[in-house]
Amino acid sequence: MGGNLNDFIGNFVGNLGCAILLGTLAAGIGSVWLAAWLSFGVVSRYTQHMLSLAAGALLATAFLHLLPEAFEAGVEPHNLFVTLLFGLLFFFLLDKAELWHHGHEHHHGEHHHGEQDHTHAHHDAHHDDHPHHSEHAHQSHVHHAKDVPGSWTILAGDSVHCFGDGVLIASAFLVDLRLGIVAALAVLAHEVPHHMGDLVVLREGSKSRQTAVLKVSMAGAITALGGVAGFALLEQLHGILPYMLAIASSSFIYVALADLIPQLQKRLSSRETAAQIVWLVSGIALVSGVSTLAHSFAYH
Repeated sequence: MGGNLNDFIGNFVGNLGCAILLGTLAAGIGSVWLAAWLSFGVVSRYTQHMLSLAAGALLATAFLHLLPEAFEAGVEPHNLFVTLLFGLLFFFLLDKAELWHHGHEHHHGEHHHGEQDHTHAHHDAHHDDHPHHSEHAHQSHVHHAKDVPGSWTILAGDSVHCFGDGVLIASAFLVDLRLGIVAALAVLAHEVPHHMGDLVVLREGSKSRQTAVLKVSMAGAITALGGVAGFALLEQLHGILPYMLAIASSSFIYVALADLIPQLQKRLSSRETAAQIVWLVSGIALVSGVSTLAHSFAYH
């Protein structure tokens, strides 16, 4: 057992291990930092529209990139659809558990500060003539209880996706060094718009850019773990990659439809609605275009 481990470490360090490690880290974490620079720097003034962009990017990543790649692997479609369905149910339960956890903490806080709530009761009563104010306060109160909508779902899906990317990069490096470099660049390129969507989701909930970037960077670092695992267990992991892609797809679909789209379902003016649609379509087009260019570059 110890001899096999030592042999693996020696082969990993002595052959293409360093290249795989550098390539997966550059693709996994580099794409997050580039996405953060774009989201919080270049296009930060368009924060009102970034939710629409994020929804489009997540849906496009799932339906135009991950699921087609999973079906191209030759796995029985029925099995992939079952995996997708159970993935959606799993992330629904994960989100419910997160809601329950934050709701429990919030309820505990209310009990602890009961005297303060009682002190403000008469003040709230004077605002009965202002239902809009009360509704706004209630919405803010509920949003605070949830804290970070879909955060664990998006991070879990990201981790699975990044692990799969690491396996793919490792397999390319094992074929040819140049092909591995191209694969790492392709992964970096097509992950940027997707990570922009992730950062918007986490930033919307936590209100902290640093926390959002740190969380997504940690998920991106899983790419390196996938690279190491791909180097060691390439044959075994190739069989489960399509199912991993389906699970990652289910997380992105769930976050887009359960957390982002409902926030966009508001009565707006025709101009605001048009802008919302434009940003949503832009997210889809961005992921589609970058993925097409990355695959074309990798193919050539």
